[in-house]
Amino acid sequence: MPTANKLHVIGIGYRPLEKRAREILESSEVILASTRLAEVFGRYDEYQAAKDRMMVINKVPDTLAFIRERLSRTGSGPIVLLASGDPLFFGIGRRICEEFGRERVEILPDLSSVQQAFARINEPWDDAFFMSLHGGPDIAKRRKLPYEVSHIAQLLERHGKLGILTDRENNPALIAGHLEKAPGIRMYVCERLGYPDEKILRGTPEEIADRTFSDPNVVILIQDRQGPQKESCCFGLREGEIDHERGLITKDEVRAVTLHKLRLPSQGVLWDIGAGSGSVSLEAARLCPGLRIIALEKEGERVQTIKRNMATYAVPNMEVIQAAAPHGLEALPSPDRVFIGGSSGTMEQVLKIVNGKMPSGIVVINCATLDSLNEAITALERYGFPVDVAEISVSRSKMLAGKRQMAALNPVFVVKGEKG
Repeated sequence: MPTANKLHVIGIGYRPLEKRAREILESSEVILASTRLAEVFGRYDEYQAAKDRMMVINKVPDTLAFIRERLSRTGSGPIVLLASGDPLFFGIGRRICEEFGRERVEILPDLSSVQQAFARINEPWDDAFFMSLHGGPDIAKRRKLPYEVSHIAQLLERHGKLGILTDRENNPALIAGHLEKAPGIRMYVCERLGYPDEKILRGTPEEIADRTFSDPNVVILIQDRQGPQKESCCFGLREGEIDHERGLITKDEVRAVTLHKLRLPSQGVLWDIGAGSGSVSLEAARLCPGLRIIALEKEGERVQTIKRNMATYAVPNMEVIQAAAPHGLEALPSPDRVFIGGSSGTMEQVLKIVNGKMPSGIVVINCATLDSLNEAITALERYGFPVDVAEISVSRSKMLAGKRQMAALNPVFVVKGEKG
């Protein structure tokens, strides 16, 4: 039987209630629901017996405040919160457990809307990547999402199949608009699943971009891969796979160490100063789709090279700016990580700006000479960064007169400064 002073979260929308959920509803003191879920619950057999104990609250903060007050009462009866589908799949369940503690919460899920959507199109979903673009009903107060619409092309390229929860702002037409030029994409829009007016539409992004859809809806994207496919990797691009000018590229082995030293966050901002071919930025963008990467390069030809590489690898979270640092840095969003591949003698000025805009974070500087190494260490220490230096000496095998020999590359000093 339900326990007093306990919160029961019951998912509804698709299946009849199980026995445990019915027992909880029968003995509950109050049943909370949003307007939409109250309408959905009205189709259930249990509604007539429960309707006089229902309370409609539409804003999550108000719902939480009400629950908090009721749970604080001595001897308060069981409280039920109706949720959509599976409350722990991008739903209210996570917030409820965080607010009130797992031991005080019982969750009884229904099917998730994404699970229903994949079933409607007879598509396996165990190999899909799932994301929510539902940022809340109040656009002015929308919460930060782990992924944005601009990340979808890259995520689809990586995973091949996406299930997406949408909202009125991040809607199917907006998603389609970001994918119109991408070939071989099947797009499904599953509208109002479980309602009498449920609809399923299949089309290309181009066909869907100009249409409007009813809420709630789920989008499924599938990348149809035909013919031989180029090997895909999320980390470890070879020098030969990145367009670059006259050897001006961070060598593979050095790039791997550089990215390790940066300890990239899943979200935030990375500056790549003196980006060259953009190889470090490209790897970072592919590793962390939620990270915003800003590459600065002063040479126009190299900027064009970076743009070609960005197009080749579909990295919407990366941008390039033609500027000679420190010019342009003050106008950029504050970084969480900074990589300096080249500063043309302006290391001191660059790090002064970095120090002012980054209260905590990591700076990694690659130095090819002892002079630049000394400059980097001196400037980092002046601005309070504890310094760590690693020398990367790489030798690669090559055939000479039928024998395999090792040929050394120039050593590179990888300097790391971290604070906060």
